[in-house]
Amino acid sequence: MSFKDWITYLLERLVWFMETPREERKKMRNIRKEPWATRWFGMIPLSMKMAVEKQKSRLRSRS
Repeated sequence: MSFKDWITYLLERLVWFMETPREERKKMRNIRKEPWATRWFGMIPLSMKMAVEKQKSRLRSRS
């Protein structure tokens, strides 16, 4: 990426930032967020959490 391309990209981002209302930017930021565990490890943490919760519920129903 050349310096000119980099400057153009920064200016485009700056113009977008200044034209978009604050509330809209906040909404977009909240929509795009995903848990860091999902981003780094995919669905493995979710499946492990579901398995542990299932075991806990089985143990509670036994007693």
